[in-house]
Amino acid sequence: MTENSQQTPAPTSELPTQYTPADVEGQLYERWVERGYFEADEHSEKPPYTIVIPPPNVTGSLHLGHAFEHTLIDALTRRKRMQGYETLWQPGMDHAGIATQNVVERELAKEGKSRHDLGREAFIERVWQWKGESGGQISGQMRRLGDGVAWSRERFTMDEGLSRAVRSVFKKMYEDELIYRAERIINWCPRCLTAISDIEVEYQDDDGELVSMRYGDGEDSIVVATTRAETMLGDTAVAVHPEDERYRHLVGRQIRLPLTDRTIPVVADAHVDPEFGTGAVKVTPAHDPNDFEIGRRHDLPMLTVMDERAVITVPGPFEGLDRMEARSAIVAALRAEGRVVAEKRPYTHSVGHCSRCKTTVEPRLSMQWWVKVAPLAKAAGDAVRDGRVKIHPQEMEKRYFDWVDNLHDWTISRQLWWGHRIPVWYGPNGETVCVGPDEQPPAGEGWHQETDVLDTWFSSGLWPFSTLGWPEQTDSLAKFYPNSVLVTGYDILFFWVARMMMFGLYAMDGTPPFHTIALHGMVRDQFGKKMSKSFGNAVNPLDWMDKYGSDALRFTLARGANPGVDVPIGEEWVQGSRNFTNKLWNATRFALMNGATVEGELPPAERLSATDRWILSRLGEVVAQADAYYEDYQFAKLSDLLFHFAWDEVFDWYVELSKTTFQAGGQPAEDARRVLGEVLDVTLRLLHPVVPFVTETLWTTLTGRESLVIAEWPADSGFRDAGAEAEIATLQQVITEVRRFRADQGLQPGQRVPARLSLEGTALAAHEAAIRQLLRLQPEGEGFTATATLPVSGARVALDLSGTIDVAAERKRLTKDLAAAEKEKAQAEGKLGNAEFLGKAPEKVVDKIRTRLSKAEADIERLQNQLEGLPAA
Repeated sequence: MTENSQQTPAPTSELPTQYTPADVEGQLYERWVERGYFEADEHSEKPPYTIVIPPPNVTGSLHLGHAFEHTLIDALTRRKRMQGYETLWQPGMDHAGIATQNVVERELAKEGKSRHDLGREAFIERVWQWKGESGGQISGQMRRLGDGVAWSRERFTMDEGLSRAVRSVFKKMYEDELIYRAERIINWCPRCLTAISDIEVEYQDDDGELVSMRYGDGEDSIVVATTRAETMLGDTAVAVHPEDERYRHLVGRQIRLPLTDRTIPVVADAHVDPEFGTGAVKVTPAHDPNDFEIGRRHDLPMLTVMDERAVITVPGPFEGLDRMEARSAIVAALRAEGRVVAEKRPYTHSVGHCSRCKTTVEPRLSMQWWVKVAPLAKAAGDAVRDGRVKIHPQEMEKRYFDWVDNLHDWTISRQLWWGHRIPVWYGPNGETVCVGPDEQPPAGEGWHQETDVLDTWFSSGLWPFSTLGWPEQTDSLAKFYPNSVLVTGYDILFFWVARMMMFGLYAMDGTPPFHTIALHGMVRDQFGKKMSKSFGNAVNPLDWMDKYGSDALRFTLARGANPGVDVPIGEEWVQGSRNFTNKLWNATRFALMNGATVEGELPPAERLSATDRWILSRLGEVVAQADAYYEDYQFAKLSDLLFHFAWDEVFDWYVELSKTTFQAGGQPAEDARRVLGEVLDVTLRLLHPVVPFVTETLWTTLTGRESLVIAEWPADSGFRDAGAEAEIATLQQVITEVRRFRADQGLQPGQRVPARLSLEGTALAAHEAAIRQLLRLQPEGEGFTATATLPVSGARVALDLSGTIDVAAERKRLTKDLAAAEKEKAQAEGKLGNAEFLGKAPEKVVDKIRTRLSKAEADIERLQNQLEGLPAA
């Protein structure tokens, strides 16, 4: 639909006196959806612009991180839609394997049941039932925020189409020997009862204990240290460095393992650091990844000593104890035998925790399914190195390369019921068959399917192409793949982004899933602290939307969005953005009441006043700068630009300067009404992607057209008028200086003062009416006495302040301020004239001193002018 085809009868120019977001937002959003503005046509001849939503968990609700990210994506897609692109913002949700299963299991527990009471099929049915009734509440919350997603294309990582994509990729990778099954050390969560990948482990410093204990006896003894004493029950060797002379006599010998009836060998392995601790390490191959590698090199037995709940299984006095209980009991037993050489408590060290439930992770030997990542990771790194994919900001590339260049094989199997069940069948005679989506699984006695499901990140890694119909070669896939940009937080660069890169390049014949990766930071509180319920600083964004409106929240988030940098936010900032939307409302309402219009062509420049030419010149510059900021994902700079242009230049200056023109009437007033309409039209278009609701309401009222969502994006007119800009800058300087002087004298803003304006020979002569109106200056009358004269920019403003100020006291105050400014100037000049200082000081410090010098010089000029303007004593 073109903008010319969206003409509708103009709505009334009447706007309510106050803007109430709740009266506007819900009905506006439903109108946009009903009219199909956000849908995407794969058969369109328009150029495509595609962004996928980072799929939120089906268990989740909208938090500030979502609101932040969605605001940025929505701003990008709204602008591209206005620019004439066929825009697809792909929505959907993630099935969130562990999180969702935990939610439903808790529901069952309230009924006194477990998933095992139901059985696998019935439990999965129960999960689908929960999803239908309670899951996906975030979709409604996205509507509240104004997300312009293509709702008809909404996908779920467990729906039939995406499940088909998962099985297709698994089959292809299995046949390419990129997926394999092996017994390896994995990260095991005893609470979630499943394996988790390396990136799902969060490390934090915990207080524990470091126990040094003696193995063996006499000359055949050796001291080792550990923070996990319970694992000694699974030790199958002690390792030393091959060149460590202290232990050379022990290598190859057997020593007794305390608390057991076993002996274990001393082995020489280059992995051991002879400078760390005693230079000897206990080796527990089944419960430590480094020990596992030592065990493989030396063909050591691998003894599992704990079950899936981290309970000791070794027969004896510790059997049945939880690992933490066993740790204390084993140290006590060693102490009783005189085996404890030293104890350090507390001993702070880095400990891995499950990212979902925060339980301490247990390294565990287990048979799992793995992805061989080396060739996939190389391709993902090469795509960025050769420029096919850009990472923004560029400094984040190092973090990306540090990750993809050092990836270990990925554990993809999870011991859950909810998720994509691994499409592998085992036969009665040891057969293993991988079954694709169009193949029938083997049948017959003894055949059974793998019980594990795939890691959630496996299916979400396919998101950019599976949502478009792959593995079928659909029109949507041809139109919208690869995605234009991925907007996501740097915190999931490894979780999600790297996996999408690997899968996209692999499945789509070397075509990366997106052209650009635009990374943003994390939302934090106003003090820069991470938001968390446990910290008491978590915020429900819906509360702020209810109180201040969705636009206010969106504008606040966008205004803090510097690429790759964390975003602090506080309620008072949202309140400030609400004030901005109110200012937009009130200024547009004033404009409409004074006849602002978008009808007809703009008057020729030679007929326009300097004020009109100035604002049109500034408007062109702002359009050009806004485009540059959008293209560079500089949302903070964009928002700041538009805020100050709208509030400072349009509302505080142009609207105020135009009031005298409107009052005077005639052709200049008609021209100003058309210019004001043009400026508001373009400004509202520029602001719309960030604050869609208030701008839609104001723009449709101003223009009488259907919707800003499908309006044309403004282009830089190319009009510039340096002369007009200089003239208005001079006018602003005069008004600002006189306002400051009035304030310094303690005059009330509305207090009228007799004044004589000497503007002859300056460009300000045409602005006398505006100067008098804005400064509350009345014409001089009989008995006028110039008690203060301000020379500003070639003009002179003489004021009669008789009886309003104490001249002597004012001269004393100004003299004191002048002395302070001159002292500040001298100090700054002294530092800037010191070569030694300039050679050592950081550039930021030098710049700060230069700024201080400039301010001091400006203050001196202002204060001298004010002193000159005071009458003689």
